[in-house]
Amino acid sequence: MNRFDSPRLIADIGGTYARFAVETAGGRFEHMASLRCADHADFHAAVRTYLATLPPGHIHHAAIAIANPVEGDQVRMTNYHWQFSIEQMRQRLELDTLVVVNDFTALAMALPRLPAAGRRQVGGGSPRERSVVGLLGAGTGLGVSGLIPAGDGWVALGTEGGHTSFAPRDAREAAILAHAQRQFSHVSFERLVSGPGLELIHRALCERDGAAQPALAAPEITRLGLSGQDTRCAETLEAFCAMLGTAAANLAVTLGALGGIYIGGGIVPRLGDYFDRSPFRARFEDKGRFGDYVKAIPTYVVTAEHATFMGVSAILAEQLKGLEAAGGSAILQQIQRARPNLSPAETRVADYVLAHPRAALNEPIVQIAKAAEVSQPTVIRFCRTLGCEGLSDFKLRLASGLTGTIPVMHTQVTGEDSMLELGEKVLGNTAAAILQVRDHLNRETIDRAIDLLSSAQRIEFHAVGHYRVVADDAQFKFLRFGVASSSCTDPRLMILAAKVLRPGDVAVIISSSGRIDELIEVADTAKARGAAVVAITAGHSPLARKADVALVVDHIEDVATQVPMVSRILHLLVIDILAVGVAMRRGDGPVDTNGFEAPQTDAAAPDDGADPAPGDGEAAVQRVGPGITTAGPLSRLTSHSR
Repeated sequence: MNRFDSPRLIADIGGTYARFAVETAGGRFEHMASLRCADHADFHAAVRTYLATLPPGHIHHAAIAIANPVEGDQVRMTNYHWQFSIEQMRQRLELDTLVVVNDFTALAMALPRLPAAGRRQVGGGSPRERSVVGLLGAGTGLGVSGLIPAGDGWVALGTEGGHTSFAPRDAREAAILAHAQRQFSHVSFERLVSGPGLELIHRALCERDGAAQPALAAPEITRLGLSGQDTRCAETLEAFCAMLGTAAANLAVTLGALGGIYIGGGIVPRLGDYFDRSPFRARFEDKGRFGDYVKAIPTYVVTAEHATFMGVSAILAEQLKGLEAAGGSAILQQIQRARPNLSPAETRVADYVLAHPRAALNEPIVQIAKAAEVSQPTVIRFCRTLGCEGLSDFKLRLASGLTGTIPVMHTQVTGEDSMLELGEKVLGNTAAAILQVRDHLNRETIDRAIDLLSSAQRIEFHAVGHYRVVADDAQFKFLRFGVASSSCTDPRLMILAAKVLRPGDVAVIISSSGRIDELIEVADTAKARGAAVVAITAGHSPLARKADVALVVDHIEDVATQVPMVSRILHLLVIDILAVGVAMRRGDGPVDTNGFEAPQTDAAAPDDGADPAPGDGEAAVQRVGPGITTAGPLSRLTSHSR
């Protein structure tokens, strides 16, 4: 068993207890401790209390399973008052990586890794290989999750299925529901199939029988019921197990969980053999017309002591593996590609960031400049070379790749793919590339480019090879606005056209590599003539350095072996962004939310045979994805993820 480079902090946070461990090797958990949540003011205090008990040494990576839905950066526990920001917590704990997931998502990921001794089958049925698996379990609440097979691995479902509406199956459960409805406007399965639910069921049965309602806690109800010392507590357990059987059967038919239903949580494993004799399995199979369907599905109790730790550890390992394969983040990959073309001073900044990404994320500019042995303006220049507005924009992008975010990956098309799979991969790869470009664009460069184009006397679009269609498309769009424009795609005529440019004109040069000699010469000639140069190109290229404004599109395709489909789409989308912006700045007419010029309201129609006015029934511009609005100024085209 290989040891990790450094120990990893693993935690399972419930509404009552926070359990901690240090994973020193795959599946080896040491220094386990369970702390009462009520004894600590917040999550940070509980973690610090546990870390203080460990031997000296720094922990770089941590993964937390928490009894709460996890969406975005802010975590607010449903059954307890703790709340925190994942990124702020990572910084406060001085961690390189902090992954926070729903506790039942983590437990679901542990199921394929359970040893045979880590589960106990209840009733009949046999699992179907590589089929959907369901999971639910009662503790402070009712957790619900599932596993879907995907390739060689599994995809865990993060759900809040415990909050589905409870439906009674007999008169006893109807009486329990009526009791609960007098307290709650909505009675979910979690209200009853949980620790607090045991107490509610017991009170409801006491009310039904006209008996006193002793304030018994769930552990005491369980003890008295299992021992047979109290018949009403025994009936409470019986009703609890039957309701859990209904919830499990609902999950089985909802997911089509032919791989089995697993029962976890803190309550059922403690019931031992009683659960096997309880009404659980009979109620599970009592599904009317689908009785035979659910009878074939096996049900298991998870008995492994550290199953949630196993699952959250597996999720952390996959996150770290993905980040390592991706070079840490998209912008770190961009730095690596750009490094050979940076100046010596910028190269020192790049080397420092690549070697110490966490430090670069948190240090002020003066510390970064000192560590890289450069001036502060050099740090800013380095950031802008990468297409960032400045240091803060650079740090925002760097942070998105260093806190457990899974990058969108390119999927290779193979000869074995069906036509449907091929289509899905092509569309998926294109969508991933569009999102990456969206995250790299920034408001300052877009605004500057639109300002230049809006005031231009004439615009020339220059491109060669596969990108000629982009220049032709741009010419058509801007001519539709009545802007004097032309498309120059013949290398022999480009320089001649550039030599007649004048101040106030703009040359838009489109190049994926930014290294085409003819296009670089066009940029030099245009600037010598006093014209402005806007480049749509790779951020680290010679063309980007010569341009007055560079709109960075860093998508690499091997034009020697393939037609550059995706990169052409990206360049076309950048042209569309500019077209939308120019149309709005010039006030040439409204543009609706689909990117089409709105119909004119003037009742007068053109004479028969007359040339149609611009915008009569034809598409003028296209709308480009999230972040572009046609109702106001262009919004900032960046995204932040924890």
